[in-house]
Amino acid sequence: MCPMELLKRRIQQDGIVKGNDVLKVDSFLNHQMDVALFEEIGREFQRRFADCGVNKILTIEASGIGIACVTAQSFHCPVVFAKKSQTKNIAGEVYATKVESFTHGRVYDVMVAKKFLGPEDTVLVIDDFLANGAALEGLIDLVEQSGARLAGAGIVIEKAFQPGGGRIRAKGVRVESLARVSAMSEEHGVEFAD
Repeated sequence: MCPMELLKRRIQQDGIVKGNDVLKVDSFLNHQMDVALFEEIGREFQRRFADCGVNKILTIEASGIGIACVTAQSFHCPVVFAKKSQTKNIAGEVYATKVESFTHGRVYDVMVAKKFLGPEDTVLVIDDFLANGAALEGLIDLVEQSGARLAGAGIVIEKAFQPGGGRIRAKGVRVESLARVSAMSEEHGVEFAD
């Protein structure tokens, strides 16, 4: 079974819809992690972006880190993750931007140390969800600040009924989503766009 069908089946089987805009997939994607599924996802992202010269994967803490790490194994490259707060571990200059979290309903200052991202890099952004697109726009901003080349974005689940994907694609960014949700509700579950 292809990774997209495996993922869609898992969403339908284990995903829980709350209201009309929250899809809980914490039993396999972003709290408890199904690493075998992540391996399939990583290989699929590598297949889709194989010709792009990716030498860095960028994600945002925390939910994207597991998927990004397993994907990076397929690309044989490091993962950089944007931190949501300044810590003593981030010394020196940083690229910084603001990101509004759909899940948490707040704005974060996110940053990446300049020594980990630069003009010599070709970056693939990886994230678990794309809804309103704020996190992805923030990560793209960090790539642009660094002078790196953006290969595109690999998204595990896109809520295609929300504006983020369309807005980012309209800017010319290549977005590859493995499962595109066209509608969801507590009574009918999840419907896929493709």
